[in-house]
Amino acid sequence: MTDLAARKEITAPRLGEEVVKRAIDIGLASALIVLAAPLLLLLWCLVRSTSTGPALFRQERLGRGMRPFTMLKLRSMYADNDDRTHRDYVTTMLSAEEAEEAEEEAPARNNALFKLTGDPRVTPLGAWLRRTSLDELPQLINVLRGEMSLVGPRPMLPWEAELLAAPYRRRFTVKPGITGLWQVKGRSRLSMRTALELDVEYTRRHSVLLDLSILARTVPALFRGGAS
Repeated sequence: MTDLAARKEITAPRLGEEVVKRAIDIGLASALIVLAAPLLLLLWCLVRSTSTGPALFRQERLGRGMRPFTMLKLRSMYADNDDRTHRDYVTTMLSAEEAEEAEEEAPARNNALFKLTGDPRVTPLGAWLRRTSLDELPQLINVLRGEMSLVGPRPMLPWEAELLAAPYRRRFTVKPGITGLWQVKGRSRLSMRTALELDVEYTRRHSVLLDLSILARTVPALFRGGAS
């Protein structure tokens, strides 16, 4: 499916819910940025002092309607690394020809979906940032910009989106989020296919009440390790 075709699949939003959702995003993201500012400054200094490279990591991802935007994160990897291993892993997981095999073997080989365990590209500090999801904090800026929402499917890389089967393209009918259904339902214990199905489920059920429910479950999920 082409990008244009995917964009045409976007259904007309319910204006009232869109307005309320955006208001919640702006209000909570603004408050969290203010509250987290001292922590963000500390983490910025730690990232800069423990490995070479910028503290802030910028990467092109796809948002609603498959529109590209620059996603922000605290850098958790060594600078100038090679992503071929990650590409090979995700390609295998999403390959239509190997989907059945990947579904069965993925949990045994790895306890992560889109991230490799024991990835040598990840710094020691970065591994902790990922476990606690603190590397995601700068995405609150993406929320304020309107590129992301607090709740929604995780933003995908362009080459990952190209590998998706047609039914999963529905995930691009809503804004990507910092947290979502599969993050609160045991992210590290789910297969990639299950995670994508939960993304699609969210697009069918999404509402302000569902978003509030997911937000309320995100903090407990972090402590369980399910939203890392």
